[in-house]
Amino acid sequence: MHTSTSDYITSSLELHLFFGRIMKEHSLFLEAGYTPVNSDFAARAEHYKNEFERLLSRAVSLADGIIGESILSSGEIVTEFTAAAERQTEKLTGIPIDSGITDRELRLRCCGASVSPQLYIRAKSLNIIALRLLDGLISLKEETLEQVKSCRMFTMNYPLLIEHIIREAKLYRQYLRNLEESGTVGAQSMKEVECFWNRIMMEHAMFIRGLLDPSEAELINSADSFAKEYAVLLQSCNNAQDMALRAQSKAETIKFRDFKTAGTKGIESCQIRSLILPLLADHVLREANHFLRILGE
Repeated sequence: MHTSTSDYITSSLELHLFFGRIMKEHSLFLEAGYTPVNSDFAARAEHYKNEFERLLSRAVSLADGIIGESILSSGEIVTEFTAAAERQTEKLTGIPIDSGITDRELRLRCCGASVSPQLYIRAKSLNIIALRLLDGLISLKEETLEQVKSCRMFTMNYPLLIEHIIREAKLYRQYLRNLEESGTVGAQSMKEVECFWNRIMMEHAMFIRGLLDPSEAELINSADSFAKEYAVLLQSCNNAQDMALRAQSKAETIKFRDFKTAGTKGIESCQIRSLILPLLADHVLREANHFLRILGE
């Protein structure tokens, strides 16, 4: 098949494997954060969690032998902690999670499979479904944010966290729209990509700082340091030449990735006191891995 068609299929499936899982987990975090008075919102979040789970499952079925080695080995699709984090989070929240998808993802192989016209049709179908789901999920997130900001709703999720997950969903949607319009993910400059993910990392550090138990002084100080380092990087980002900042972002994100890895282990083994679900710890680790892969390309 034509190279551009092959690229379209690969890019589509790689996007869904990373972002489809992120969206299903955003839905779960929203659902877990609502209180009983907002059970209608929780039901909508559950709907999107189920729909993105279905989307992810279909993407995994299509992706074996198609996606690139760099994505598979990056730790952005799943990590060594994901399966246990899902089991623990399901137990802690009572929200069902299909961890069979994770088992299948751990067995995915890279490249080498032939790309057929049927695969193109299926990838396109997934993109259309994802775009429809994203419109709905973004709408739910924006409605939640509006309710919280006007003091008509209490949720365990910070307003900034809701804004944060809206931005990620809009980036996914933009990439998919670009794919559908031009056949490629699009021509974002490295600088734009770097500024976006440096901001995401800064906010992760802020959330971790705020969700740790007050007694975890050392970890709180570490998270605070990361938040400040990324704030400096973000400021430089807008003025920098692409390559000038890349090495700094990479060095900082390797350190932050290691901090998140240790944090995920500590939360899974119940050694860290916090309000952080095991799956949230794994979720932010995967996003750091994703950013590191982009910085390495």
